[in-house]
Amino acid sequence: MPDLLIELFSEEIPARMQARAGEDLKKRITDGLVEAGLTYAHAAALSTPRRLTLAVEGLLDASPTLREERKGPKVGAPEQAVEGFLRGAGITRDQLEERETPKGAIWFATIEKPGRPAAAIVAEVLENAIRNFPWPKSMRWGAGSLRWVRPLQSILCILTTEAGAEVVPLDIDGIQAGDSTAGHRFMAPARFSVTSFEDYQTKLKRAHVVLDPAERADHIWNDAQNLAFAAGLELVEDKGLLAEVAGLVEWPVVLMGEISAEFLDLPPEVLQTSMREHQKFFSVRNPRTGRIERFVTVANRETADNGATILAGNQKVLSARLADAKFFWDNDLRVARAGMSDWTDALENVTFHNKLGSQGDRIRRIAALARELAPVVGADAGQAEQAATLAKADLSSEMVFEFPELQGLMGRYYIEAAGHDAAIAAVAQEHYAPLGPSDDVPTAPLSVTVALADKLDTLTGFWAIDEKPTGSKDPFALRRAALGVIRLVLENEVRISLVSALEAGFSQHLLDMFYRIVGWEYEDKIDAASRLFGSEIAQSFEQALGATVPAYDHESAGEFCESYLNSVHCEEAKKLIPFFHDRLKVFLRDEGIRHDVIDACIAMEGNDDLNLLVKRARALNAVIATEDGENLVQGFKRANNILTQAEEKDGVEYSFGADIKFAEAESEKALFAALDQAEATIDAALKIEDFAAAMTAMAALRAPVDAFFEEVQINSDNQVVRRNRLNLLSQIRKVCSSTADLTRIEG
Repeated sequence: MPDLLIELFSEEIPARMQARAGEDLKKRITDGLVEAGLTYAHAAALSTPRRLTLAVEGLLDASPTLREERKGPKVGAPEQAVEGFLRGAGITRDQLEERETPKGAIWFATIEKPGRPAAAIVAEVLENAIRNFPWPKSMRWGAGSLRWVRPLQSILCILTTEAGAEVVPLDIDGIQAGDSTAGHRFMAPARFSVTSFEDYQTKLKRAHVVLDPAERADHIWNDAQNLAFAAGLELVEDKGLLAEVAGLVEWPVVLMGEISAEFLDLPPEVLQTSMREHQKFFSVRNPRTGRIERFVTVANRETADNGATILAGNQKVLSARLADAKFFWDNDLRVARAGMSDWTDALENVTFHNKLGSQGDRIRRIAALARELAPVVGADAGQAEQAATLAKADLSSEMVFEFPELQGLMGRYYIEAAGHDAAIAAVAQEHYAPLGPSDDVPTAPLSVTVALADKLDTLTGFWAIDEKPTGSKDPFALRRAALGVIRLVLENEVRISLVSALEAGFSQHLLDMFYRIVGWEYEDKIDAASRLFGSEIAQSFEQALGATVPAYDHESAGEFCESYLNSVHCEEAKKLIPFFHDRLKVFLRDEGIRHDVIDACIAMEGNDDLNLLVKRARALNAVIATEDGENLVQGFKRANNILTQAEEKDGVEYSFGADIKFAEAESEKALFAALDQAEATIDAALKIEDFAAAMTAMAALRAPVDAFFEEVQINSDNQVVRRNRLNLLSQIRKVCSSTADLTRIEG
């Protein structure tokens, strides 16, 4: 069984495209081979900046001969039908076979497709893969029509058996497949022939090419760590940069250089970001001071001076880059120490969204909302408002303009430089979190307050202008914002009414919109209101403002907005709650909490208090996982079904209280006692929100409920006894339903 080796040799492939391109090559070739009847034992794709390589082991030497039987028209069918069948099957009339069937005589054809040699199939599959390769970006060169990520220079394609290597005949736009490749561009550019993958890999290594990207990455990391350790320093881990640099070199040579003393006082994040983004350098940190003092660069060749010239050039370019960063830093510090008003004023002219105003408008909304939320979270209201006002000021800074990924972090430095408290400065960095499921959640009360205000402003704003997520589309990341609110509330055990918080968010948007609209010409006001929030609010504005718009004041504006909020936006707030509940189900799924358990708890009062809801759901989930809990749910459903049917049939509601004096069976009397005891225990537990105790008391009803149903016939001939037992079922439903809506539990 032959082994297949393919190499597509080109100009430098962008590092970010190499891994995906290798997998695409592997998939397209192997899928094509299997589809053509060639199976294989193993396939592996490798890449360097100048080549994509695929090695396939244990390939069949030819596709198998296939025999297919086709059923045709009836004997005696119109000639046109027979001719059409012959054309479709690719046979002649003398190859038809007449057979008797229960439906009469039928023409049958046996089609034999002879196998094809592996070389012919490989050539066909490879050409198709090259001509239709899914590069994110590709180019044409010369006069040919072939498109590739960079000019394709050669194709190596051989089949290796014990008898030797065979070149697969292939010509794509004048590029003929062969058995040769080239080594390192500078250190071993001559071409050489290979006979197998092992021979290919060995000769490439001699020609200063490390084929495996994982091997290159390991070599870079180990050498860099050794250099840093020898200098008493430590390498700053950066897996993304390591993967990128491994895709930039074929023969990695690791060098460590020094950073000029004039730049060492820059924040370490600035140094690290500047070196990573502009130069692809690794940062080397002094573990005693935390300062970035050196850098590691990776060259693509060995030199006679052991990299001294390369390092000198890199340090010269780096100094120029860091001089820019130092200039930004010094300028930004001057603005920060002056109070940052220049930055906050500049944000008035930065549009957040054409229907939601500027970044300045948004900051004022968040600050006002943070002031309202602060007492609930446990933060000082004045500090929360101040922190929210400053948290996004760094968006106007030169450093963040150059390095957007440093937003928030630079704000922390600048706010501290302005003389503010460290807790207020920390808000700038922490209020964006969590951005994803793996991000840490802030725990400082000020940071939690502003983070909640930021996300609630986003949700209420885009909800108000009807930019809700639809299907898989969520352009404003509202699902992520809702999940952020959930994590902030749960992980910090914040007891907050979501409805109240959302109403406050909608109120800030309404006030903000009012202030913006009243500043326009009157004839534009009503159209603007309709465009921003719909015709209903436009009519309300028209009634409230009339023709005396210039005379409005903040007090009357506030009264109008409060009135409108009470009539309309509290409904909008309630509509957002199911959106949070859906996100909560996704969040709790990883804990193993079933969606029907959450639904059973959502049906209870106080479902906008996420901490209360989750405590209830966790307790219920734990109880129904037990045998007693599971059986009690079934007993509850049985009681509920019997009771519901009886109430529908009799046209009355059996909820007036059962009387033990009408109880006949011992199990019936025992159930009365058990229900009284459970109700008292559950009520006491619910008052202190001890849901575990409440659920345990509910589960304890399993035995008396089971015994009752085994011994007692509900529909007794004695109507007094029947009504009393139905009222007893009503009491079961009432007691069990006080903990959760068990009708929503599946199964």
